[in-house]
Amino acid sequence: MHNPPHPESYRDQLRAFLREDWGSQDWSTAGVPDRAMRARIRAKSPLVLAGLPMAAELARLVDPDLGVAAMAKDGDRVEPGTDVLVFKGSSHAILLAERVMLNLLQRLSGTATLTRAFADAVQGTRARILDTRKTTPGLKLLEKYAVRCGGGVNHRLTLGDGVLLKENHIAAAGSIAQAVEAARRAAPNLIRIEVEVETLDQLLQCLALPDVDGVLLDNMDLATLRQAVKLRDESHRTVFLEASGNMTLERARPVAETGVDFLSVGALTHSAPAADLSLRMD
Repeated sequence: MHNPPHPESYRDQLRAFLREDWGSQDWSTAGVPDRAMRARIRAKSPLVLAGLPMAAELARLVDPDLGVAAMAKDGDRVEPGTDVLVFKGSSHAILLAERVMLNLLQRLSGTATLTRAFADAVQGTRARILDTRKTTPGLKLLEKYAVRCGGGVNHRLTLGDGVLLKENHIAAAGSIAQAVEAARRAAPNLIRIEVEVETLDQLLQCLALPDVDGVLLDNMDLATLRQAVKLRDESHRTVFLEASGNMTLERARPVAETGVDFLSVGALTHSAPAADLSLRMD
């Protein structure tokens, strides 16, 4: 189990999604008799599941009496033809919940599936796959959960979860050292400080600062990444190194083999293809 968020943390979003989809009336369902039926959501392509607890919660919001049974769990790899959720109850309730449930499951499972592909690509190295804050407004919590379902790890969920000093912060502060000093004064003691750099000289500046916990290596080629790892190791610092920029599946393995600790991949949450699932009534 991948520790899904508590339903109370996303229930309001689910209600908003239902209101957005329903509008004033479902005229397609209004004239159809309501009867007890059985329905199933089935995978139509190979995928990694994410979002089953959210889909079940959606069904309960539409009709608390609707029976919901999970036939798999989030994080499972499933093949085409696999039933993942089964519903029993009001046909009207199933029809009202169908589209929103599928949209959410397809998006979250798409993120989990792409994350698993990246995690598989770096398997056997020290590197782990990180997400970013390039998320869909309103879906951040759930998209980052989907990353965990796919075998990735989360970067900051909110700005308050850590310090990441990027080029604009450094420019505003005047230098890397001044930006780090200001961040250490402002942030609670247990908050880690990470600095984005574009050159090895900037990395050396970071390694000389005891308050730097991690360094984001932005858009560096493989040779430069290997040199960055060497410099970190020679410094005897426990600073973590995160490689970022143009992180494709084809590039992931070579980057991981340079010895960096993390690969951050914005595509996991901003452009993962939707997984293919469908709902059918018996």
